[in-house]
Amino acid sequence: MTTLAEKYPLLSGINSPADLRVLPAESLGEVCRELREYLINTVATRGGHFAAGLGTVELTVALHYVYHTPDDRLVWDVGHQAYPHKVLTGRRDQLATVKQRDGLAPFPNRDESPYDTFGVGHSSTSISAALGMAVAAPQQGASRRVVAVIGDGAMTAGMAFEALNNAGSLRTDLLVILNDNDMSISENVGALSNYLARVLSSRKYAALRETGKRVLANMPKAWELARRSEEYVKGMMLPGGLFEALGFNYIGPIDGHDITTLVRTLGRMRLLKGPQFLHVVTRKGKGYAPAEADPIKWHGPGAFDPASGTIFKEKAAGPAFSKIFGDWLCDMAERDPKIVGITPAMREGSGLVEFSQRFPARYFDVAIAEQHAVTFAAGLACEGLRPVVAIYSTFLQRGYDQLIHDVALQNLPVVFALDRAGLVGGDGATHQGAYDISYLRCIPNMVLMAPSDENECRQMLYTATTLEGPAAVRYPRGIGNDTAPVPEMSALPVGCGVIRREGRSGLAILVFGTLLHSVAPVAERLDATVVDMRFIKPLDVALLLQVAGRHQAFITVEENAVQGGAGSAVAEALATAGIALPLHMLGIPDEFIEHGSRDDCLQLAGLDAAGLARQINGWWQTQRALQRTGT
Repeated sequence: MTTLAEKYPLLSGINSPADLRVLPAESLGEVCRELREYLINTVATRGGHFAAGLGTVELTVALHYVYHTPDDRLVWDVGHQAYPHKVLTGRRDQLATVKQRDGLAPFPNRDESPYDTFGVGHSSTSISAALGMAVAAPQQGASRRVVAVIGDGAMTAGMAFEALNNAGSLRTDLLVILNDNDMSISENVGALSNYLARVLSSRKYAALRETGKRVLANMPKAWELARRSEEYVKGMMLPGGLFEALGFNYIGPIDGHDITTLVRTLGRMRLLKGPQFLHVVTRKGKGYAPAEADPIKWHGPGAFDPASGTIFKEKAAGPAFSKIFGDWLCDMAERDPKIVGITPAMREGSGLVEFSQRFPARYFDVAIAEQHAVTFAAGLACEGLRPVVAIYSTFLQRGYDQLIHDVALQNLPVVFALDRAGLVGGDGATHQGAYDISYLRCIPNMVLMAPSDENECRQMLYTATTLEGPAAVRYPRGIGNDTAPVPEMSALPVGCGVIRREGRSGLAILVFGTLLHSVAPVAERLDATVVDMRFIKPLDVALLLQVAGRHQAFITVEENAVQGGAGSAVAEALATAGIALPLHMLGIPDEFIEHGSRDDCLQLAGLDAAGLARQINGWWQTQRALQRTGT
């Protein structure tokens, strides 16, 4: 059997960036080759983020070779591209555990390694965080350097430009690297471009530039001519005018897979003062043909065969909720020309591929810009259209102000299809949809629904389109309960729940969402009543009071944080009515649930079938004992 050292002679000896930095520069190309091969063979065993990391192999090696990490701060954006970083920073042998329960985190995590200087998961935060670190350095008497690496996709978010604007005005020592992987390396990324990068990143050029400023400062006309000439030359040859206008010294674009040029350029830029911007062009999936050909498909594959490129897909028991949503949206678009679909760069994940192909004029991918997505939908609604925003629960958090001010305050009919509501699994704490019930139910004019199965999801989505104000339908990641959706669509009575099982034990279990089916077995054993509440807002208070009149205790079940969740809504309604019934609220506890499979996450939260049975049975037995003793 081939050992690690035999297969990867250089990589096997790199247990920290310090080991990398003692190697001669001539060997870095071989390090990159071994690292790329190691990534392919390791991710193939379990799956994980893939194409983005293959594209940053050379950049990662160059950064850790030139910068004195972890004393120098390296901040990754999003973190999809950080697997090579994990390998080079002491976590090589644990890479196969990434996204698994008790394994490596899917993204940079401050608790996991001192080399992970900032925890990420949502995009476009790197420049802001890095700027904070850069400003802190001189205040602490430190000479460390700070680098932020951000992708072209993440650069579409407004937060990135807010940070660039601030950094340019502060004149802080900071390097921002734009990892531009949305194109192949074109002609301008070659000898001329690399030559210009060498010139513009040199200390001589920087010194000459600053000297010229001082000499010409007292000659306004000459200074203006020199400034315009420099801008003209850069504008003709380089796409950096915008970043120069924001106060950065722009360098690039350079070939992000040319390790020699990267090391040379970064070595020079590390010595420059003030805000620096390096434009690096890479290719997602670099070095693995299937991923290069289809980087979207290979963004986060499951386990696969490296030789053939066959991805091993688990056979699903039924359609995923995202598929239910996608089919519904196509059906709605056929019957209603006012329907439009919006996504913040999540076409595949949200189930919008077919809709985008069949109705391209009514499909809008606004890129990673959740705030814009919400207000854009509000503008469409103002003009009589019916916008449907397909967005993950965790990402809608980023558009909360717009949700309140631009949609709900104006009572505009925008439909929010909240995918990944509840616990999502492998992407971990940054992506768990644990808070949408809590942050939505407090907003006036908002209608909030939680389906218990696929058909109810379809009917709720349709119901949302019939309302005159904003509405949200939250549904979990993955497959449902194999309840075939009814093709016909009919509006549900707003704010009305349904009793699914009438029990005689005195216990009523009120369920919000798909956990209804996990509760069913324990309800059968305890002879408990089960209510599919369906609506969180408006809550079915009439049904609640009716059930309270013939039961001795309530348990609420939801896949959301207990604090401020649906159970809290029930408690408020009972208190308002002056009803003092024992109430036990089950949901996601007051902690961040880390990564693992979705089943792992449900188990950690006590929301799997066994955990729910244990908690429901235990609490009900305690209540019965108290009743028998009269306490």
